[in-house]
Amino acid sequence: MNNRRKKILNELGLTPRWKIRTDSTLETSVLNDNTTGLNELMGDSVDATSENPVYQMSWKQLKLAVSQCTACPLHETRKNTVFGVGDEQADWLFVGEGPGAREDEMGEPFVGQAGKLLDQMLAAIHLKRGDRVYIANIVKCRPPNNRNPAITEVSACRPYLSRQIELISPKLIIALGKVAAENLLGRSDSLGSLRGKIHDLSGTPLIVTYHPAYLLRALPEKAKAWKDLCFAKATMQSLK
Repeated sequence: MNNRRKKILNELGLTPRWKIRTDSTLETSVLNDNTTGLNELMGDSVDATSENPVYQMSWKQLKLAVSQCTACPLHETRKNTVFGVGDEQADWLFVGEGPGAREDEMGEPFVGQAGKLLDQMLAAIHLKRGDRVYIANIVKCRPPNNRNPAITEVSACRPYLSRQIELISPKLIIALGKVAAENLLGRSDSLGSLRGKIHDLSGTPLIVTYHPAYLLRALPEKAKAWKDLCFAKATMQSLK
């Protein structure tokens, strides 16, 4: 495992080993401890007691793993998994908290009203979905009634997001909302205290702003979100 991967795993609070359940305690067991399925996915060389195979997956393997995941109870109520969408070599990575009802139906992140607003936010800084931009969520399945994802649900999805970050290797990460910021940074600070700063996620700059769904309910905060976007654009320009 290279140093950058170790840093990413440490930042996200991950352990890069496949953990076998020895009691009723929930362990981070990303494909539901389905060793047979993993062998089919990764080949006969998979050792379920060593490094978690998620961290070795290609895009194709990762998408298949997510589509078949039963590692947490969210799979029982989902219609579709929501893997992520966009440029797989993107400079910009936007991370929200989880799919809503429309995303659950379509299998794509940010396709409802919040998605339309996100597209407008991207356009305001001369970006568009799929062009140097990748969009993902902290969890890949919709939490019922659009509640915040539980800790165990976030833990089950962490290896998938970690691997996406590693494969994309973005220049800048934008955390959309408090839930995304908390889970990416491992901090429970207020959103206001996290905004306007350049945070570090394993050597990748990270900026925090409001979730588009929140902005739909709190229109006056759009001015603050615009400041965040301008700050993000200036930060990206400084990285070139």
